[in-house]
Amino acid sequence: MKLIKLLFFLSLFFHTIGLADVNIEFENWKKNFKKIALKNNISEATFDLVMSNTSFLPNVIKYDRYQPEFYEDTKTYISKRTSDKKVKLGKQLYIDNLGLINTVENNFNIEKELLLSLMGIETNFGTYVGKMDILSSLATLSFDKRRSEFFTKELLILLDLIEKKQINYKTLYGSWAGAFGYFQFMPSTMKNYAIDYDKNGSINLKSNPDAYASASNYLTKIGWKSNGPCFYRVDLNNEIPKKYLNISAKKLHDKKQLKFFRKYIQNNSIIPKNYDDLEVAIITPDKDIIPDAETLNPAYIVFDNYEIILQWNRSLRFALAVCTLKDKFKNEL
Repeated sequence: MKLIKLLFFLSLFFHTIGLADVNIEFENWKKNFKKIALKNNISEATFDLVMSNTSFLPNVIKYDRYQPEFYEDTKTYISKRTSDKKVKLGKQLYIDNLGLINTVENNFNIEKELLLSLMGIETNFGTYVGKMDILSSLATLSFDKRRSEFFTKELLILLDLIEKKQINYKTLYGSWAGAFGYFQFMPSTMKNYAIDYDKNGSINLKSNPDAYASASNYLTKIGWKSNGPCFYRVDLNNEIPKKYLNISAKKLHDKKQLKFFRKYIQNNSIIPKNYDDLEVAIITPDKDIIPDAETLNPAYIVFDNYEIILQWNRSLRFALAVCTLKDKFKNEL
């Protein structure tokens, strides 16, 4: 028992020493980053105001190394995010905001079911937008070497939005990865697509008018086709060459017209013939991620709209969940 206690205290001691060293390195990084920020037209006053209290967040590094979409099988991932409870909550949100949601749908030609689905999966309809200090999260990930370049750019963009008074820095609490608001926009997405829809002088992505209009604007600009197909789950025969199977969300390869793939699909009748000339890809999201996963099961034929959702979040499972929940709303609203 004494040995166990000793080992525990030694572990705690060395962890504390290690964290102290990291904090010193982080403060040095912050001094160097300030020089970069000033060169990118961020005023010293803004930098000191919003960055002085940022700190290294070790949990952010842990979250970055373990993300559920990379480890949960597709069935588990989708079922958790498209439950009957979630559909019920979404229906109530629609009833409570019917005028706004219908107006945004008409103005941007983006289906309300898609917006409800994205908001439901991202933040459970605004009830969980994240509590992390976004400035500290982005600073931590910029400091960390794994994806430093990407998060440094995001942090600089966010500082620029604050500099221009488009975003109130006091509201910046969200996800561990720096995403913000009801639809979890990263700073670059805020800069390019966010809208002050209620015309009050600033963009508030934790407000339904700005959040819904911004999400719709984003989807419109990146090419979502209203009422177009997203995916079909298919049963593949063993004759399909493995080169046609996509296991990564980074870039779908070996796309063909649907009619080319029909000879490999056993349950052909579920996919309408009028989609035959559309270019599609095949994904097998569990393969090479889930231990002992079957090569051809589960498998999905995915269309252009599916790839639009991948631009929102580069996760094969996320896009499947969004389109699944969207279809459930379509049957209910």
